[in-house]
Amino acid sequence: MLIGIDVHNLEGNRTGVGRYLFNLLQEWSKLSSKFKVQSSKFILYFKDEIPADVPRSALFEMKLFKVGSTAKFMHWNLWRAAKKDKVDILFCPGYVAPIFWQDKLALTLHDIIYEAHPDWFEFKNPADKILLEWVSKRSAKKASVIFVPSEFSRNEVIKYYKVKSEKITVTYEAGEINAAETIGSQDLIKGRLNLKKQFAFFVGSIFNRRHMSEIISAFGRLAKERPDLQLLIAGKDRTKPEQHIDKLVSLLNEKLGRQAILRVDFVGDNDLKLLYQACAFFIWLSDYEGFGLPPLEAMALGAPVITSDSTSLKEVAGSAALLIKNNSDVNEIYQAMRRLVEDENLRQELIRHGKEQAAKFSWEKCAEETLNGLIRIKS
Repeated sequence: MLIGIDVHNLEGNRTGVGRYLFNLLQEWSKLSSKFKVQSSKFILYFKDEIPADVPRSALFEMKLFKVGSTAKFMHWNLWRAAKKDKVDILFCPGYVAPIFWQDKLALTLHDIIYEAHPDWFEFKNPADKILLEWVSKRSAKKASVIFVPSEFSRNEVIKYYKVKSEKITVTYEAGEINAAETIGSQDLIKGRLNLKKQFAFFVGSIFNRRHMSEIISAFGRLAKERPDLQLLIAGKDRTKPEQHIDKLVSLLNEKLGRQAILRVDFVGDNDLKLLYQACAFFIWLSDYEGFGLPPLEAMALGAPVITSDSTSLKEVAGSAALLIKNNSDVNEIYQAMRRLVEDENLRQELIRHGKEQAAKFSWEKCAEETLNGLIRIKS
């Protein structure tokens, strides 16, 4: 069986889709006998570069196009190459597939927030809107199997795309990160970022639905009481309409007379592991997520977590996190933060339960179930 995979999301600064795909390839490169794929081959299609850390395997063939345009790569180069290579299945792990592809297709929909809440999106041009809304829906209709990361996402796809439930497979992602593979120390990363002894942590793109302005306001109240505490926010400000997160941070720091909140646009995987391990607590609120990987990663590495009591986040976190019922309630957020820095017994309990919860999720299992889904298409 020959499986073609769109892997352009592995290129550049890797976020959700890229990290999901990297972990699948890492597991598939091990070729566990459980996967029953000794006769399978994979062609990995890259757009502009082949990152050095991409897993290597005798079963992986890599092809590079250097085309620049994502739309051209997806709908022309990928389509033509997969057709020429006569792949049995084309696997597109990032919402959309080539519009001209008519053969067997597997698709991953991590969420369909653009369909459920189109008002939350401001597209730079009409082509972006078409790519996500029309092409994604069309891809879902054509797909033989759709992989989703949660029961919440499964129900959303059925609700908005009207596809048959039997062709949707839930493959939970995982928070497995090998802390032993980290380079450097917590003290070094804290020194480099100007972090003091204790800090709270958020990582991810900053959207309006993730309530960063409320988190900043709640932390401001706590920071008045705890001058030893800081908050690190790692992620680009993508709020629309703009909430000017950097300005909110500067105003609060000026008011407090110290660098209570620190901002960076991005942290690499190695630093991320160290920060998860070192933080006093991790906070990640959202009104809509298909899975919500950062809270699970944080729990896996021993960070007590505050997250939302909604969508897939409650499904993933279970009872192993402090759950916020109203993401807009600054006082509720503040009280949860305060509990975690003042109640060491609660903190240790959440750390213990968080590791137990994260252990229920496995990239090996996700990869196995995904590959079994691909095999079923061929059969």
